[in-house]
Amino acid sequence: MKRILVIGGSRYFGKTLVTRAVEAGDEVTVLNRGSGAPPSGAGRLVADRDDEEALRAALGGRDFDVVVDQVCYTPLQAAVARRVFTGRTGRYVMTSTMEVYDPATLPAGPEDRVPAPAPALAPAPAPVTEASLDPARLPLPGAAGRTPGPWPAYVYAEGKRQAEAVFLRDPAFPCVSVRAAHVLGGGPAEFTGRLAHYVERIGAGTPVDVHEAPYATSFIHHHEMAGFLYWAAEQTFTGPVNAASHGAPDVIALCEAVAAHVGRDPRYRVVGEGAAASPFSFDRAYAMDNGRASALGFGFGRVADWLPGAIAETARAAG
Repeated sequence: MKRILVIGGSRYFGKTLVTRAVEAGDEVTVLNRGSGAPPSGAGRLVADRDDEEALRAALGGRDFDVVVDQVCYTPLQAAVARRVFTGRTGRYVMTSTMEVYDPATLPAGPEDRVPAPAPALAPAPAPVTEASLDPARLPLPGAAGRTPGPWPAYVYAEGKRQAEAVFLRDPAFPCVSVRAAHVLGGGPAEFTGRLAHYVERIGAGTPVDVHEAPYATSFIHHHEMAGFLYWAAEQTFTGPVNAASHGAPDVIALCEAVAAHVGRDPRYRVVGEGAAASPFSFDRAYAMDNGRASALGFGFGRVADWLPGAIAETARAAG
């Protein structure tokens, strides 16, 4: 039995993670701002993680075998966590994202840059490995040669990169950053609405906006994501690790899978260079290699096996 603290954990795969740990017999505590009650069997602490004094007060004298941080989005949040949990945990698992690899939000030097997309007619670039990006080597925001961007994708990706860097530059405890693929499944629990976008548009005969030569990307089922985090909490390895199911479909393959369920052929509208497209349509390399986690012993499923069920759930939720 482990003593596990989950920061966040009130919705989607975080909630599933808490339930799984409770059912496994672990002593689980959820810490959030009071936004939602934890699943049955888990304890609860209420605090704003950005408020270091309030966080310390809520924790009191508690310590944990593992902290799983579901809602660390900025280097400031990471710095607070690093100070507060030093001496309180034997392992820290931060949920990060594949967005950290996005070339469009990574104006770093060539030694840290993810490989640029290949020309449209060239072979697809290889999925990125964890070694493709070392956040600890990235310059801080605003440093020479690194111009911050105001758009949401940059803010999110850079926040995660710099949060990883806080934990990795000078480790205060063993830490893992889980770079999660796009998480799908769960019907109404999947709050982003990205899969619903395809179900609704294709079902209605509305064109889907895509790039002329879209690139493949990585996905993971929400149950698999919860299982991966629980597995990572039980292991001893450290550093970044990619979490993605086997198989990396592009947006056309995704549309065809949706079309097979709704019984209507997809229609497409090609967007111009630099224009916004539908979710999961990328004009740059956007797939991850899951080899490190596989070699460490995690058995990933296949996107092709679980995607039809995720589409069906989404269609039922849409009515």
